[in-house]
Amino acid sequence: MKLGLLVSYTKKELELVARLGFESVEVQIATGSELDPAASSEDRIKAALDDIRGRGLEISAIGNYRNNLDPDLDVRRKNVEHLERLMAVCEMAGVEVLCTFAGRIPDKDIPDNIPEFKKVFGPLAKKAEDKGLKIAFENCPMFHYFPFRGINIAYTPRAWDLMFDAVPSEVLGLEYDPSHLICLRIDCLWVVREYGSRIYHVHAKDAEEVDYNVRRNGILEPGAFRHRMPGLGDVNWAKLVPMLVEYGYKGNLDIEGRHDPVYQGATEEAGLLIAKRHLEPLVI
Repeated sequence: MKLGLLVSYTKKELELVARLGFESVEVQIATGSELDPAASSEDRIKAALDDIRGRGLEISAIGNYRNNLDPDLDVRRKNVEHLERLMAVCEMAGVEVLCTFAGRIPDKDIPDNIPEFKKVFGPLAKKAEDKGLKIAFENCPMFHYFPFRGINIAYTPRAWDLMFDAVPSEVLGLEYDPSHLICLRIDCLWVVREYGSRIYHVHAKDAEEVDYNVRRNGILEPGAFRHRMPGLGDVNWAKLVPMLVEYGYKGNLDIEGRHDPVYQGATEEAGLLIAKRHLEPLVI
């Protein structure tokens, strides 16, 4: 297990990773970026991947986070086509895990999204199987408070059970992020015990309940929870990391650390160092 950072492929991001001494990266690839096969040649992409590895970094996963069940079918098609192109990047990079959102038709409940999920991810799962890849869904609801219509159904065990039943392929799993479980008051350790074999990548991100705001406004209003750097929130990393290992996780921990309200901007690097020092004893 190595400790890393979620990044885009830019000189600034890679210099940050090197400066802080991380060993792993999850690379998120936007449409039209240098690593997008629709915008770059295969030689150019391979050169970029060699550049990352040449810096002593392991690419633990490739990621793109869009609404793959968008109700606008043209937008959905473009999102899914981009995801398919990223499978080719995974192959070029020798990376096994492609991370994304399941997606959601926002106006529909989770069970009512499952037929569309099956329609989209049934074929994608077959393509992933053929290529020896895994697809990992991040468990972020993408809610923006009222009216609580996010763009990702894969945030709760209720959805995971329906998804894995609808498309019964072992290539579909989770990109486990405990911070979102904290924000939903779901037991993040219980999730590892129950779904450990389906955890294919991990975002190291923390969150804390803001007691004063909860007592004043409840959990359905903004400010009830806030994301933090690992070690500064409510996640018990000393229990969580060994439990991930115990239940079979063999990947890396990539910090998704750009959401901390205290350590951001000029102090973000200091916050990342705090997180790194907190997690390092658990992964070495």
